[in-house]
Amino acid sequence: MRVIVLALVASLVGSVAMADTRIVYAEDGQGDRIAIATVDVTDAGTYRITMNGDAFTDHFLSMRPFKCLEGPGKHWCHVPYPYDINRDISADLTDLEYDLMFVWKDATDYGINMWNGVYYRLSEDDGILTGELLEMDMDLLSAPPPQGELRPLRPQDLHESDPASHWLPRIVIE
Repeated sequence: MRVIVLALVASLVGSVAMADTRIVYAEDGQGDRIAIATVDVTDAGTYRITMNGDAFTDHFLSMRPFKCLEGPGKHWCHVPYPYDINRDISADLTDLEYDLMFVWKDATDYGINMWNGVYYRLSEDDGILTGELLEMDMDLLSAPPPQGELRPLRPQDLHESDPASHWLPRIVIE
């Protein structure tokens, strides 16, 4: 696994000494894309993610601010991971997955249900990262993880989803 991830880092970095910038797209079922962020990856595998503010609108939901992508029937609201992570993909892609979490709501709902969490499990193919949608209860992140534990989500916390039932079932990073 480590060899695959190191190959991924090498493909992301390419010949750029300091950083390679990739665009993160949210993709609907028809293949239409929204550029939602950029990821700058260093040659060591650390990265910085910058959300594309122009793609999002401000919403105040359930007594807190959210940046949301507004879809025809659903809104996809970004949930910045509130605890420490290393932002390092030299060993695996989990930190980047944590940076790309969302919660969805119907376009007509006034509040938000944290049960409707969206987690994209990333994989690499030929230098392109793709994230397939899994569902999760975001309430699992309402309390900080135990001291020293950077990744509190367990495989059993993530649930398979029917991609056709969601507006943005895929993330693509290229």
